[in-house]
Amino acid sequence: MSPIAGVGVDAVDIGRFKAVLDRRPAIATRLFTETERRDGAGDAQRLAARFAAKEATMKALGGGIGTIAWHDVEVVREESGAPSLVLTSSAAALARRRHVSHWHVSLTHTAAVAVAMVVAEE
Repeated sequence: MSPIAGVGVDAVDIGRFKAVLDRRPAIATRLFTETERRDGAGDAQRLAARFAAKEATMKALGGGIGTIAWHDVEVVREESGAPSLVLTSSAAALARRRHVSHWHVSLTHTAAVAVAMVVAEE
């Protein structure tokens, strides 16, 4: 088993998140890749879970908001439907410096809260 390089968890209040998306629709383009927007189109719960995963990834890499660009962490679905991460640019560079080679991602939500947990392995 590979050693754990970092763990991150984040929770997002879906009502507040939806209110921000409704007030400022362009923020979805700033926060999410085209694929993420398409996968979560019209579903604040799905987008909130992806936002939580991005923040949890930043935490697992030892940083927080502003450490890496939002689009540099993309939450994708495997063929099985399981969530996975694709890191590019600044996020990929930071992961290489931290010797991260594998990710575990878990997403869940209720009507009120979306939660993501991310484990980074060397």
